[in-house]
Amino acid sequence: MTIEAIGTLGLGVLIVLLLLRVPVALSMFLVGFVGTIILSGWNAAFGLLASESFTLASSPELVVVPLFVFMGNIASTSGMSRKLYDAAYALIGHIRGGLALATVIGCGGFAALSGSSVASALTMGRVSLAEMDRFNYDKRLSTGVVAAGGTLGILIPPSTGFVIYAILAEQSIGRLFLAGVLPGLLLLLLFLVAVMMIVYLRPDSGPRGPKTSGSQKLRALSGALPIGGIILLTIGGIYGGYFSPVEAAGVGAGAVLVWSLLTGTINWKLLSIAASESVVTTATVMLILIAAHILNPFLALSQVPTAVGDALVGLNFGPIGTLLVILMIYIVLGCFLEGFAMLVLSLPIFLPVILDMGIDPIWFGVLVVLTLEMGLISPPVGLNVFIVKSVAPKVELSDIFRGVIPFWIAMMVTLAILVAFPQISLYLPNTMIN
Repeated sequence: MTIEAIGTLGLGVLIVLLLLRVPVALSMFLVGFVGTIILSGWNAAFGLLASESFTLASSPELVVVPLFVFMGNIASTSGMSRKLYDAAYALIGHIRGGLALATVIGCGGFAALSGSSVASALTMGRVSLAEMDRFNYDKRLSTGVVAAGGTLGILIPPSTGFVIYAILAEQSIGRLFLAGVLPGLLLLLLFLVAVMMIVYLRPDSGPRGPKTSGSQKLRALSGALPIGGIILLTIGGIYGGYFSPVEAAGVGAGAVLVWSLLTGTINWKLLSIAASESVVTTATVMLILIAAHILNPFLALSQVPTAVGDALVGLNFGPIGTLLVILMIYIVLGCFLEGFAMLVLSLPIFLPVILDMGIDPIWFGVLVVLTLEMGLISPPVGLNVFIVKSVAPKVELSDIFRGVIPFWIAMMVTLAILVAFPQISLYLPNTMIN
């Protein structure tokens, strides 16, 4: 059996393990470790395991993961995230579809704290679904907007998707964070447009909520000022060049913790829960990254990335045509594979092709992360859809999937715009970081 055949067989086994719901890290570790033994022997496999695990675990850039995750968990358990929704609800809840619009804005604000799409969908689902149900919102709209709005967590920085991409592609986390700002805002805007079109075509799907007085609006806005200030402090600090991503993560996590303790919105029990959840999430991300660094050398030894790259180049589609083919592959894979698994599995294969064709890896990173978002609401896997189903068990799964269709289309439109105008993604990193 040739080394290319061994590599292809390894990828096939990996995909089968993932479809069987074997944990992502364990699947990649087994395939990478056993494959390296077959191609290079036991000594090489154990040497790789020892060196890559230590090197990755001691990487200072990865400190952003536990800090930003901790910041998001504190904001959620202390009720700070709800204040974002309350402020948006007070301002626009009285217009048709206003609660759905407020949910999108709340998801965007929470995304700028947690960096996690699952956390955004879960938190905003608990906060907003009961309110929309109280005002007789169509189930497809209410659940669809939560599932789709949660995906903003992986694009609007800080984003764990960008962190993992940066580590795997050896790119700057700070540049990727800045590159995600304008695309994230563009996607949020198109989500708002999608909601307005839905309620325009089906007015009964999003009834008007109660009007709020001027004092109620001011009170809601004042409640959201601390969390808004922390978002501006962290993201603005990176944008302005005052903080590195690691420093911004420390400042943001510290500010959220101190404010929550001073205002008495969190106690030691809630703090313990937030800390333990942060540890579990961080450990999961670290295991995935370590397993990726075991898998990638096996793929390199098998020469599968080279063979795939040669095949793509042989199509003679040119840089943009090849990019579109790769993005379509990501969209299809997103229907079956978990996002991070898809990223770790595919990036060693596609990134060399992208670099050889002169495509900016930062721009490519934004496009890839956006396609990962699309996978979060694509059937049959659609992780965010199942998260919303757990919050709203009485809603049929088919209704939630139908509810996300307009937002999936909005994502496709966003992807097309970002492909056509790469400067949207590259403007901030190119102007703010030399």
